[in-house]
Amino acid sequence: MALGQSLQQKLLQKLSPQQIQLMKLLQVPTANLEERIKEELEENPALEMGEDEDTKEADDEIKDEFETEEEEDFDRDGSEDEYENPDVSEYVVDDDGEIADYKMKDENYPEMDDKQTLPIKLENSFFDLVLNQLGMLELDERRFKIAEQIVGSLDDDGYLRRELSSIADDLAFRQNVMVDEKEIEELIKDIQQFDPPGVAARDLQECLIIQLKRKKSEGISVELAIKVLTKYYEEFIKKHYEKIQRGLDINDEQLKEVIHQIIRLNPKPGGNVGELNKAETYIVPDFYIINNNGMLELSLNSRNAPELKISEGYREMMKQYDRGNKKDKRQKEAVIFIKQKIDSAKWFIEMIQQRQHTLLSTMNAIMRYQEEFFLSGDVLNMKPMILKDVAEKTGLDISTVSRVASSKFVQTEFGTYRLKYFFSESLSTDSGEEVSTREVKEILSNMIDAEDKHRPLSDEFLTDMLNAKGYNIARRTVAKYREQLNISVARLRKEL
Repeated sequence: MALGQSLQQKLLQKLSPQQIQLMKLLQVPTANLEERIKEELEENPALEMGEDEDTKEADDEIKDEFETEEEEDFDRDGSEDEYENPDVSEYVVDDDGEIADYKMKDENYPEMDDKQTLPIKLENSFFDLVLNQLGMLELDERRFKIAEQIVGSLDDDGYLRRELSSIADDLAFRQNVMVDEKEIEELIKDIQQFDPPGVAARDLQECLIIQLKRKKSEGISVELAIKVLTKYYEEFIKKHYEKIQRGLDINDEQLKEVIHQIIRLNPKPGGNVGELNKAETYIVPDFYIINNNGMLELSLNSRNAPELKISEGYREMMKQYDRGNKKDKRQKEAVIFIKQKIDSAKWFIEMIQQRQHTLLSTMNAIMRYQEEFFLSGDVLNMKPMILKDVAEKTGLDISTVSRVASSKFVQTEFGTYRLKYFFSESLSTDSGEEVSTREVKEILSNMIDAEDKHRPLSDEFLTDMLNAKGYNIARRTVAKYREQLNISVARLRKEL
């Protein structure tokens, strides 16, 4: 095989470190932006928090250091021959601190004062609740450690999904307690008697049976329910009721009572307790849209974007260097370090401003595109809209719009929505009109909600109904939309 040489041209696009950081900042939700700014403040002493009374606009006349030839110097190793005469003129102007004197305020959503704090709810956690009940068992120190290990192995829903061998290994290696699986199983049975009912079950079937056994005194329907879950669990979850009735020789009325008993049970015994005691997760909206007499007003939530400025101390050090006559090697090295930190601080402030501009630009385009929805709150008024539509209106790249849409929320008078909620493909009607797939999903959901649960509508029948309304849609598409709406097939929606 002959070897040869060839000359090829390739066009490559590489993102600068600044562009990469901007992309990362765009993905940070407002709720987490404050933490990101704190990290930058800790890493860069030239960056400081601004004063509340300083609310001037950024100085447009300040040169962008990253567009000058000194960008090459910034990336070098800092040797004195490359910085023989560092230019500090741009760093000693009295008003250069104005680059960070910005703030976007919204009087309709006042910011919290620094001294204000949210109330903290102090309650016992789910694990504390179960651990406290260990005192009801007469356990020696060794068995208490085993029981404690079992409780510590429960997940947030209250289930024990760890293998007994793994629990035994943990006890042996971490606490030097040797135990066999039989002893662990005995203690698990004891813990399963604790509240909330169903705790320490290995799976849903065992969890439901434990709860039913607590209610045995309530009558024959509970005993029948235990038999159903013990012998016909698979048939029950698949709603093969005929098999259950034949196997247990029960009529429709008895089966209804069994189903009623089971659906009243709690499939997540630890869930309710955990949700009450976990720190509540609030969605912090990134935008607010207000309907002001038919005019939509958009504002950006800026409570987690505090004012930033260049350190006065660092600017003063640059001024002192500029005024000095004798500039030795040590001074030059110091001024190079200061210059780099100021450059980095200026860049970060500009990235925060660019982030805010990009967010507002994207949200404004979405608001204008879906204006009818934001005025009415009716999903049927939502227009088909894809990332490309917003990218064309804003002049941004599709990937940038995607980053904003996937991680940001907007608060409206109809609720708080993730931005990606407003994006949907189009679907043609018989009249040739383009409608949003979101509209079709809403109609599909309404059809299923209104169906006779004794005779639920099949996907084929739903397709025919949508076609009759003028929506050109295939059965497999109806099935896909139904799954996206987390709606089961007709057989599993059937009720007695």
